[in-house]
Amino acid sequence: MSEILFLVEQDPEGGYTARTLGDSIFTEADTLPDLRRMVQDAVHCHFDEGNMPKVIRLHKQSGRYPL
Repeated sequence: MSEILFLVEQDPEGGYTARTLGDSIFTEADTLPDLRRMVQDAVHCHFDEGNMPKVIRLHKQSGRYPL
């Protein structure tokens, strides 16, 4: 796998969530810098070393919440 994409949303109750489009990975954090770290950790836990994506992209859902 060369790339994995996460959809980032601001949680109405506070913080941020990120979920993949295509894989079953979900994580959340209070701040965007923490969310980036949590996404990296989740990807490393989900994939074996040989199948690790080379690029991790975070995409904010347009219009609803500013990042």
